Parts: sequence; C-alpha cells; structure tokens
Amino acid sequence: MTTARSRTAPATGQAANPASVANEPYMSPRQMAHFRQLLQSQRAELSEDIERTIQEIQQDATTFADPNDRATQESDIAVELRNRDRERKLIKKITETIARIDAEDFGYCDGCGNEIGLRRLEARPTATLCIECKTVAEIREKQMGG
Repeated sequence: MTTARSRTAPATGQAANPASVANEPYMSPRQMAHFRQLLQSQRAELSEDIERTIQEIQQDATTFADPNDRATQESDIAVELRNRDRERKLIKKITETIARIDAEDFGYCDGCGNEIGLRRLEARPTATLCIECKTVAEIREKQMGG
C-alpha cells in the first residue's frame, strides 16, 4: 500500500526531529524502528500503571463506617478506574499502530493517503489522520453536535 505513495520527506524543518535525518526517505527503516520503540515504551509504561492501580485499589479496600468517607473512597476509585480505562484503550490503539508499522502502512493518513508528518507523529505516534483531515473531522464533529 505504501509503494504508490511518495516516500521522500522534505528536508526543511526536519533536522531537529530525532526520527528524521536530512534527505532520509519518509518512514525509513530507522524511523519505523524509532516509532516502534517509542510505542513499545509507552505501552509498557501504561501497562505498569494499570497494574499498579489494581494493586493499590486492592490494598486500599478499607470499609469506612462514615458514609462520607466511603463516598469519597468510591469516588476516588471511580476516577482512577476511568483513567485506567482510557489508558487501556490507548494500549489497544498503540498495539494497532505497531501492527501498522509491521504492515509498513504507518505514517500515512487514513483519510487522504498523504504523509502524516514526522513532527505530528512525534507528538502523537498513534495518529491515523494528517492534520488537515483531523481538522476537517473535528469541524464535522462539532457541526453534528457530538
């Protein structure tokens, strides 16, 4: 799928990016390895956070006699569980992105097929849309009220 796309990155503004070297083709093996490592590190860190939260919740499972204390504890647990659920979803997205790297389809917009760009991928390695397509999607979402 990537063979039909342009595979050269513009040299301007790219030297400061650790994933790029001037005149290096876009999504070169070195860049793919860089993003794979970045994603694997994020996934490992998130997994550790989830495991730590589960252990803390199990250790802090104190039943308070005071209803206010119990409500505060339940509220804190609910917030933590919502955060961990978001992290679990991010882990799934990271795993899907690593699969895109394996399929050599990483770094290209699902909307238009153009390069997402190294700077955007450094900021959000799980991005599947270029900034233009993402902007249009967000405008549509606002117009639809969602």
